[in-house]
Amino acid sequence: MVATDPQADTAAAQSTPGLVGQLIRFALIGGFCALIDLGTYTLLTQLAGMAASPWVDIARAISFIVGTTTAFFLNRKFTFAGGRRDGKAQVGSFVLLYTVTFFVAVGVNQLMLQVLPESAWQHTLCWAVSQATATVINFVMLKWVVFREPSTEEN
Repeated sequence: MVATDPQADTAAAQSTPGLVGQLIRFALIGGFCALIDLGTYTLLTQLAGMAASPWVDIARAISFIVGTTTAFFLNRKFTFAGGRRDGKAQVGSFVLLYTVTFFVAVGVNQLMLQVLPESAWQHTLCWAVSQATATVINFVMLKWVVFREPSTEEN
């Protein structure tokens, strides 16, 4: 197959920062979105009176959705810009991934609430553990499934 636009391959290669670059961008975007997530969770649990069960799970669910939706769009634009763009399949894989990590985040948060002793930092620590778990799953699946880069055979 002969490329009709020699700049197309160069542009695609430039938009992909490589694994280390992707990890750095993912970490920066993740940190920003984690602050959005934690801020939402804190507002809901501390100011909106959602610190007791079952409201704490709803608060965690809302904060997760706000944070991960923001992360999806920022990572799509800046971290995995060289990845595939196949519309419905990408949206479907995103929804499936975030559905799974949603339940993981809420479940781990609830587990940590049961395991860790009550303290002033209990909710924040539980959130952090659940967020870290979901973050690892998200990076792996975003990189190698949702935004996977086309192989040389696909070009």
